[in-house]
Amino acid sequence: QVQLVESGGGLVQAGGSLRLSCAASGYTFSRNAAGWFRQVPGKEREFVAAIRWSAGSVYYIVYADSVKGRFTISSDNAENTLYLRMNSLKPEDTAIYYCAGRKSSTTDVMRASAYDYWGQGTRVTVSS
Repeated sequence: QVQLVESGGGLVQAGGSLRLSCAASGYTFSRNAAGWFRQVPGKEREFVAAIRWSAGSVYYIVYADSVKGRFTISSDNAENTLYLRMNSLKPEDTAIYYCAGRKSSTTDVMRASAYDYWGQGTRVTVSS
């Protein structure tokens, strides 16, 4: 059974930083693609960042324009954990953040429906 468990969310002031973690069991992140998405009530789930691996090595990383230069996605393959480092946070970054994993190869890493596994989400609130 696959489980993705996010942690690290919380309340932070604008300009602050947080690091989200997503620990996986029953699934290996570095085999295909994994990503972070976020969602606010009443809106669709929004792409944040993704990593695609090939033969166990990072093939490419992609970010949404809204977070480029502020957020960093990374992974610890030994710990089978995905991270999202978020710096210079803005109130508009407030959302529930979800990690996601795909069980087969894909180039469509920015589309939520392309992912097979999802965590339960962790809430990030950025105050102004």
